[in-house]
Amino acid sequence: MERLPQNQPSLAGGVPDAQPGTIYVLSVEGGVRADPGTHGTILFGRNRDEVHVSIGEDDQRVSRMHGSISYRGNQWQVAVTGRLPVRFPGELMLFAGEDPLPLAAGYTPLFVQGSSGREHLLQVYVVGDSGSRPALRPRDPTQPPRTWKLSPDERLALTVVGQRYLLHDLHPLPLSWRQAADQLAELQPAAGWTAKKVEHLVSNLRNRLSRDGVPGLTREEVGEPVGNALNDNLFRVLLLTTTLVPRDLKALDD
Repeated sequence: MERLPQNQPSLAGGVPDAQPGTIYVLSVEGGVRADPGTHGTILFGRNRDEVHVSIGEDDQRVSRMHGSISYRGNQWQVAVTGRLPVRFPGELMLFAGEDPLPLAAGYTPLFVQGSSGREHLLQVYVVGDSGSRPALRPRDPTQPPRTWKLSPDERLALTVVGQRYLLHDLHPLPLSWRQAADQLAELQPAAGWTAKKVEHLVSNLRNRLSRDGVPGLTREEVGEPVGNALNDNLFRVLLLTTTLVPRDLKALDD
């Protein structure tokens, strides 16, 4: 194991060519590099004297020994020993006492929630089988996200039902079918909007996206009680793919 230089740039841009399985771990306080090995373990936490990579040194919400990254079974795995969980991409939380989670090749940002809304970042990069960093492509055309075609009625109804998502509410929820139908009836008095019509339109769209491979849009996947989970998952997909965007709210003003 070796220390990374004090001026080590973010790992998000990649790392130098190295042996497959080599791991880089970095925080704002510094970092280390380690080769894969049967007994390799990197400790992280608040107490600089007890860990290899310190994180959140001025934040007592972070445990002095918060977790470890160990090489087991030909892969690096994260385990948590601190009081607070470590958050992976996709909102996945790993708590103390749970089975370690493996790290995929490439860049993985890990977060520890601190005091007063602070989040402490631990950057991890595992060199893949090629042993080299991804090629830089600054001039290549941007790959657009996959979007889904919406009819005018679908776009308007989804904008109304999901307006709290488009308005960046901290904890958004979809409008009820009745709330949405009432607002749509004000916007289009002659269109015959009802709660049932809105429900069928959104349900049909969920089924269409589910058949297209989008997960989390059926009762079987989510399980009971469903609550708002299906529509919450739907709107997060629509926003992440830019199928719905905040400028769609202009239709409500018009």
